[in-house]
Amino acid sequence: MNPLLQDFNTAPFSKISTKDYKPAIKKAIEITKLEIDEIVNKTDTPTFENTTVALDFTGEKLNKITSIFFNLNSAETNDEIQKIAQEISPWLSELSNDITLNTALFKKVKAVFDSKETLTLTPEQQMLLEKQYKGFARNGANLKEADKTALRKIDAQLSKLSLKFGENVLAETQAFEMHITDEKDLAGLPESEKESAKEVAKSKEKEGWIFTLDHPSYIPFLTYADNRELRKKLAIAAGKKGFQDNEFNNEKVVLDIVNLRNQRANLLGYKTHAHFVLEERMAETPETVIEFSNNLLEKAKPAALKEFEDLENYAKKLDNIDQLQKWDGAYYAEKLKKELFDLDQEILKPYFKLENVINGAFEISKRLYDLHFEEVFNIDKYHQDVKTYNVTDSKNNFIAVFYADFHPRKGKRNGAWMTSYKPQQIKNGVNERPHVSIVCNFTKPTATKPSLLTFNEVTTLFHELGHALHGMLANTTYNSLSGTSVSWDFVELPSQILENWCYEKEALELFAKHYETGEIIPMKYVEKIKESASFHEGMQTLRQLSFGLLDMKWHGNESPESISSIKEFEDAAFADTTLYPEVAENCMSTSFSHIFQGGYSAGYYSYKWAEVLDADAFEYFLEKGIFNKEVATKFKENVLSKGGTEKPMDLYIKFRGKEPKPDALLKRAGLL
Repeated sequence: MNPLLQDFNTAPFSKISTKDYKPAIKKAIEITKLEIDEIVNKTDTPTFENTTVALDFTGEKLNKITSIFFNLNSAETNDEIQKIAQEISPWLSELSNDITLNTALFKKVKAVFDSKETLTLTPEQQMLLEKQYKGFARNGANLKEADKTALRKIDAQLSKLSLKFGENVLAETQAFEMHITDEKDLAGLPESEKESAKEVAKSKEKEGWIFTLDHPSYIPFLTYADNRELRKKLAIAAGKKGFQDNEFNNEKVVLDIVNLRNQRANLLGYKTHAHFVLEERMAETPETVIEFSNNLLEKAKPAALKEFEDLENYAKKLDNIDQLQKWDGAYYAEKLKKELFDLDQEILKPYFKLENVINGAFEISKRLYDLHFEEVFNIDKYHQDVKTYNVTDSKNNFIAVFYADFHPRKGKRNGAWMTSYKPQQIKNGVNERPHVSIVCNFTKPTATKPSLLTFNEVTTLFHELGHALHGMLANTTYNSLSGTSVSWDFVELPSQILENWCYEKEALELFAKHYETGEIIPMKYVEKIKESASFHEGMQTLRQLSFGLLDMKWHGNESPESISSIKEFEDAAFADTTLYPEVAENCMSTSFSHIFQGGYSAGYYSYKWAEVLDADAFEYFLEKGIFNKEVATKFKENVLSKGGTEKPMDLYIKFRGKEPKPDALLKRAGLL
């Protein structure tokens, strides 16, 4: 029996073999089609219950199976899984089109939508009805048959291309290694980083030290290694992922994706892909996003230019560097930061043992939202590194299952993300609780040291837990409006706001304890962390805005078919935000996974947008106290538990009492 087709509560990872996926997904697609047929073939008048709600509950089995499959394709993949992903992605986009382009089904959905004035619906029910109707209309339900066929073809191509893009980036990341055999070349690197690199070499049965393009290896090397030539070698290798003359080149993939997205938008009656995407976001239009970005750019650019000039002068004074290059930035910034704030990331690391940080994040969640995390060992997992928890509230009610996967390995993509294996919903009177997971890439423990995090990694863990809390505390009726199913420029608020606790003395004292002595992090370090939080904020803001503006240039372009050189197009897009000299062999777009593989196309700006929200929201906590129950409860009840049941701005105002203003962010960033 195929374990994926059995009824299961938590994912039965150990029972699944790779050959189970295709038949299970094929079967689950058939089941979904039968569920749709049942709605279409009903002879009763279409109602909210027999159409809208029934449709929301379709595809449950399929969603459970595909969430397991695609999570593993990111966290524990191999050639076979990647091959299956290429095969099943067109099936799934075809099914999605079969549903949205089903004329008889749309007729019923439209009939209920058109009668909405006569129905007595809750705000959540109204939102479901509207979202569902728009889901059809925005995906071609009103198109002529020939155009529907064209749309299907585009969607099938796009699903394969974004997978191909991701596979190429992963292949390039894993193909590169910098093998060092002379210890002199490690000068400047902390002992812990050398030890990690030695372990990597050992795992590959080689002498010496190996550095890779995985973040826990790549970032420390660029930050600390004195050998400028080797920093250059590593930085250039990272910058040319997908931009080399080999089988993993992504240039054509990018152009194909951008062209197809634009054709799709035009077919649906939108000027560009950005117009299509933003219609359903808080920002609503490309013009709003560009105005928002340019306003921040205006505030950040003078600061960024000044910071860059200071950094150049510092590098010249220190090492007689005439021209600061991209591979110098992190290195001299770290030295300058150390000098200005007397703060060394390496001095901080012993205070951030992974287990302590996890417990601290859990304790903060408890104080804010009454959550209790208990590690359990009876939940199946896909890799021995994964930790599993039962989450309950103060009355011992079961809230969620939580998975956490913290270390890099072969077959796991870079970065950090939150995902869900089972959404929350209320079905047949039962509140079905969610199963939520976070995946990160933190330094592994070594023979002599536990996993010690950089301060950046600490904020990453809090960020992903913030997303997870959004998923875990969901309390809505319909799964399509539950948890993180909110507009994309609102989804980063719960994650980004939680990062703020990492800078507060009251919170740090809970978990920042020296792993050997148990000493609480000295307050002078906490002050320095806070002081240094806005270090190079002008340059950081410029960098973040440059990615968002590049994304808008790709996706707000009315004639992308006229673009022939990705490199030239990208350089022009970066013209207003460039600080470092251009590197001919590097290109960002060919590995910009957020927008070409993840869901951030025409949405990268949302990180900055959510920063405005999070700074404004956290200011409320600061006014009342960072563990103030009243504010925390308001945030839980109006943001974390509500999912997408109401318009984001309405939810925000219910929590905060007013619309957000960028002042809190500019103040926090030292840009006011």
